[in-house]
Amino acid sequence: MRSGYIVSYDISDPKRLRRVFKTLYGFGDHLQLSVFRCELSRAELVRLKAKVDKIIKHDEDQILIFDLGPAPGRSDDCTDALGRPYLPSQRTAVVV
Repeated sequence: MRSGYIVSYDISDPKRLRRVFKTLYGFGDHLQLSVFRCELSRAELVRLKAKVDKIIKHDEDQILIFDLGPAPGRSDDCTDALGRPYLPSQRTAVVV
């Protein structure tokens, strides 16, 4: 089962910041400056954490991961937007 997650980061070095951004971009939707929304299985969450863990400096950087719950359930209902509405992107398979 997939769950929704908000991933936020504070990275002190521009080079590591770009690497973290590129890594997270492969897992979810970029919402704002240092914020992503991801729908992940448990295995994908473990892979995300492992990849980011190799990039950051643990004494300087911070990654926060908020579990929103199951993607088809609570995850959709726990996002409120003021101003422009939040519209999650629809991910589909692309055959090349």
